[in-house]
Amino acid sequence: MPNRLAHALRRSPHAALLMSLAAALIMAAPTARAQFSGPPPTTTVHDPAALKPPAGSRVAIVEFEDMECPDCANANPVLREAAAKYNIPWVRHDFPLPFHAWSFQAAVNARWFDTKGKKVGDDYRDQVFANQPSISNLDVLRQFTENYAKNHNIALPFAIDPQGKFAAEVKADYALGQRIGIEHTPTIWITTADSKGAPFVEVVDRTKLFQLIDQAMADTRSASAKSTSVKTAHK
Repeated sequence: MPNRLAHALRRSPHAALLMSLAAALIMAAPTARAQFSGPPPTTTVHDPAALKPPAGSRVAIVEFEDMECPDCANANPVLREAAAKYNIPWVRHDFPLPFHAWSFQAAVNARWFDTKGKKVGDDYRDQVFANQPSISNLDVLRQFTENYAKNHNIALPFAIDPQGKFAAEVKADYALGQRIGIEHTPTIWITTADSKGAPFVEVVDRTKLFQLIDQAMADTRSASAKSTSVKTAHK
């Protein structure tokens, strides 16, 4: 079929115009994508306002994830381990890609479980990632979600989000990601507050995740010690 189309384009008196339009359509396709292999390119950050730790924290992991993205599933246990080891916040933002059939609904479900406890919501996300290969469509996701609720003694309503509140929150996260400049999932940063180093560093190679956190912790500790020393000197 592609060969016949190319032949028809060459024979057309408007071939050049048609081929230009075809190229334009390809270039206009959405750039956001799920990572499957190899490190992604560094994200060009347009709006860094959200790339900072929660109030009171020196260092945090900030992630934009898609619950149907295979590489997000690969990253999930590594990020969970890092957050636990360093006892730092792991800020998880939703960025469900449009071509994934059930990721948006999974994000809405997770938001609903958040209302039963943040740990309940995060455990749901972790379980979805762990069982991702077996979740093939929305019906399977619904059955998985019902089983998760039952195992946690939670009554799952037929309509999880009748007012569209959680859907709006997921869309807001997606819009935030677009403002930042997200082009792939997962996109992960180590963010710092009052650091002598960079305020945020993207984790492009996850084998260096712990090394980047170590550096962030050292940079913020050094900056804090320097600040204390200056204040003492001025007393």
